[in-house]
Amino acid sequence: MKDRLFRLAYGIVRDRAEAEDILQDLLLKLWSRKEEWSDIENLEAYCFRAIKNMALDRLASMAVRKTGTIEREQEDLYFVDSHSPHRELVRKEQRLLIEQCMEELPENQQLTFRLREVEGMSYREIAHALAISEDLVKISLFRARKKMKELLAGYDS
Repeated sequence: MKDRLFRLAYGIVRDRAEAEDILQDLLLKLWSRKEEWSDIENLEAYCFRAIKNMALDRLASMAVRKTGTIEREQEDLYFVDSHSPHRELVRKEQRLLIEQCMEELPENQQLTFRLREVEGMSYREIAHALAISEDLVKISLFRARKKMKELLAGYDS
């Protein structure tokens, strides 16, 4: 679950070091409260909600401190690529384009889309993680997919 939590934090703050710090803070808080784990109904949903809130708080505090714009790090390649350098460049550009389009989505749609399409979470898991209804998850996801199609179609032209 650690990798999935990191990817969510990274998707929000767009800074690898900040995302690692956020994840470490969450893990330390969870460990210090390990005796309370049995009181938590769904620990995974709790962790996703907490990492989302912590990342959003960190993003807000970064803006308040006026630390400048968040620099985008190059995204690591997740697959061993035996294709040509051209193919690697095309894939990298596609990922950047998808990330750019995702950034244009409203926050709730962006988080829902990321949790479903990138993290592979179910509607129920997303609803628990974001503390919203499953119907709202479906609506947000529908709207996010529709908007992504429109944005991506605009780049084909």
